[in-house]
Amino acid sequence: MIQVTRRETFNAAHRLYNPKWSKEKNFEIFGPCSRVHGHNWELFVSVEGEVEEDTGFVIDLKILRDVMREHIIDKVDHTYLNEDVEFLAGQLPSTENFAIAIWKILQPILKNNHGVDLCKIKLTETDNHFVEYYGK
Repeated sequence: MIQVTRRETFNAAHRLYNPKWSKEKNFEIFGPCSRVHGHNWELFVSVEGEVEEDTGFVIDLKILRDVMREHIIDKVDHTYLNEDVEFLAGQLPSTENFAIAIWKILQPILKNNHGVDLCKIKLTETDNHFVEYYGK
């Protein structure tokens, strides 16, 4: 088994705001992030599998790139995550929830269509803040 990772970048805004709470409580919990703000995000998708003898690849990285762009990047780039992204509807778009939502989309596509196992999603919100999700 070997792991392969592809990185893609995008820009998107979000707001950490729980509508069940007052504006004051949201600011108390989320601080300035309770207001609309944007990030230059990085998405790392790691897959694992056997190296194919004929190609020397676990997966052709152009295929992984295309899957990431079609199913995630094209849907989130230059959007307001709270309102514009269907797969985040009804969720607080924290980095944690965002990473889990990405996993739920990519895992079956990569397994069923390309024969590789998704093993990690790393989603970087800022230089100092990222999450890693392993599907558990």
